[in-house]
Amino acid sequence: MSSRLVSENTFAPKAEQKPYVHELHNDRREDPYAWLRADNWQEVMRQPDKLAPDIRNYLEQENGYCKAVMADTGDLQKRLFEELKGRIKEDDSSVPSPDGPWLYYVRYEEGQQHPIFCRKPIDNQGNEEVLLDGNKKAEGKDFFQIASCTHSPDHRYVAYSVDEKGSEYYTLRIKDLVTGAELDDVIDSTSGSVVWAADNQTLFYTVLDDNHRPSKVLRHYLGDNENLDVLVYEENDSGFFVGIGKSESGKFIHILAHDHQTSEVHLIPANNPASKPVVVSVREPGIEYDVSDHEGRLLILTNADDAVDFKICETSLDKTERGNWKDLIAHKPGVLILSLIVFKDFMARLERVEGLPKIIVTHFFDDQEHEIAFDEEAYSLGMSGGYEFDTKTLRFSYSSPSTPACVFDYDMESRERTLRKEDEIPSGHSPDDYIVRRLLAPSHDGALVPISLMHRKDTELDGKAPLLLYGYGSYGNAIPAGFMRNSFSLVDRGFVYAIAHIRGGTDKGYGWYLDGKMDKKKNTFIDFIAAAEHLIAEGYTAAGQIAAHGGSAGGMLMGVISNMRPDLFKAIVADVPFVDVLTTMCDETLPLTPPEWPEWGNPIADKAAYDYIKSYSPVDNVRAQDYPNILVTAGLTDPRVTYWEPAKWVARLRELKTDTNHLIFKTNMSAGHGGASGRFERLKEVALMDAFLLKVFEI
Repeated sequence: MSSRLVSENTFAPKAEQKPYVHELHNDRREDPYAWLRADNWQEVMRQPDKLAPDIRNYLEQENGYCKAVMADTGDLQKRLFEELKGRIKEDDSSVPSPDGPWLYYVRYEEGQQHPIFCRKPIDNQGNEEVLLDGNKKAEGKDFFQIASCTHSPDHRYVAYSVDEKGSEYYTLRIKDLVTGAELDDVIDSTSGSVVWAADNQTLFYTVLDDNHRPSKVLRHYLGDNENLDVLVYEENDSGFFVGIGKSESGKFIHILAHDHQTSEVHLIPANNPASKPVVVSVREPGIEYDVSDHEGRLLILTNADDAVDFKICETSLDKTERGNWKDLIAHKPGVLILSLIVFKDFMARLERVEGLPKIIVTHFFDDQEHEIAFDEEAYSLGMSGGYEFDTKTLRFSYSSPSTPACVFDYDMESRERTLRKEDEIPSGHSPDDYIVRRLLAPSHDGALVPISLMHRKDTELDGKAPLLLYGYGSYGNAIPAGFMRNSFSLVDRGFVYAIAHIRGGTDKGYGWYLDGKMDKKKNTFIDFIAAAEHLIAEGYTAAGQIAAHGGSAGGMLMGVISNMRPDLFKAIVADVPFVDVLTTMCDETLPLTPPEWPEWGNPIADKAAYDYIKSYSPVDNVRAQDYPNILVTAGLTDPRVTYWEPAKWVARLRELKTDTNHLIFKTNMSAGHGGASGRFERLKEVALMDAFLLKVFEI
């Protein structure tokens, strides 16, 4: 390991180069930083101290360099942390959800990092019961995260899953709420999901294989040793993940096998957990579906029959194959049906049209529909069904870039909405101080890219304002135009905050996603650049006054645009960035590689896919040119974007970039993809990003 002097007492690490060549399709790619990939990466996920000393040394040198470069922002980071923390109501709680005789909710206590799962009698005639206190469980641990806490139908037990490494290997435990004791049942290496059968004694859970893929569903009976658990379902296709759930009625356990474009559902009666799962309809490439049961029939949300933006079908429970499905809600091009919740007498669906969501309620009695209306120019919606099936109440959340989240209970019969909670901003917040806009940026092929934008009313829009542009654009994930409390430390200091709703997401329908994946992936990057250019043309900012931000697959976006158009950006923040795309997609031992071939293409089997991915993969396209100021983060135990991807990218940038701009890299040595655990510890990472941008923009 060597170093080069950047300034007095500050050294920029320079990773050693070791000869290594990838060969495929008669193509040779030199990869001098391949050694940063730990051969024992599976072991490191479980035991971070098993990381090879030379790799650890490099990562710690980079962490030291980051600390040195940012040393002059120490006080600023503390102030920013307090600002960010000041926007969180410390003694907060969720709106209680009724289930039989109980109200279930989650709350936080002042100064505490982790959630406390609670319940109280629905008639308010008794005291609160604490089901699980995350703060007590987290004591003495560098990392702690609760994936699930689920009570049994008879309300006697809770099953909960925790991760203590950040590697997303979850341990499942069960607590008896009558005695307060934890059972001896302990199950390791689960994916975190757990579902109770109707007998209150049987649990279903998924386990991870050696490559960190959820591939099996097992059945556990309370009191049994783990080795007695019964294999219920095993997925033999390494490209498919397995998940579990329960229908809204509570009558069926769902087993879902899926990749990014195909799905298959199996059902088990909840009152007969020992029965074999029965497939609803055998998987067909490109056909996605999900099911709900209602009065002896299945309601099916699907893209079958070229329903690109999905439709809702129905079929009887004894004839579930696709050939028997009949349209209930027909497909409407451009109207994407995102999700469906079924109740005893009602059905609610969440749609997205031209980037904006809406909720449609159907009454089964007469099939009459109505829409829940909203007024703002840009906003976000979410809906949940709660625990109860026989209810007229739909719970939904609403927010906008300037409006904190509000939770409403909506009476689907009377059409009255009741505000149950409005997020408090303890340090103060007035939506009237901000302007929210919705813009459309023309891309290279005429497609119009939506931009959600917010700034203070008193920010001078003279074409020179600093602007933070956020983007993602993969896997069909849309970025909602919701309230982002962490954005205001920059916005209140004069930044314009913008979200580019680029292709690769479903912001403008499923076709918007299809136009940003596989051999159309470059639309994602060009759309983001088009959004930046439009914001310049509209006078919101100027070239060289833009900070770009994205994480994970959005971090790949950051890597690509830094190679393509570095002149547009003054700074780039790439969180856990997926930047070594070609090498990762050629490594089928990694957790996400086979399941992600339908997203990016399979470069092992398809030379055209290989060539296309190589043409944009950030690590493979770093070249000798000036780059913006760049901040990169990683998590050592991250199974989604392994730490060596950003490490290799940073090493390559240090080798080739021709500028003197900042390039800093921080690896969280005790966390994974989501960063630090605990609601406050994460804010220190946000404070670092904000301080970096304020330093670079000299604000």
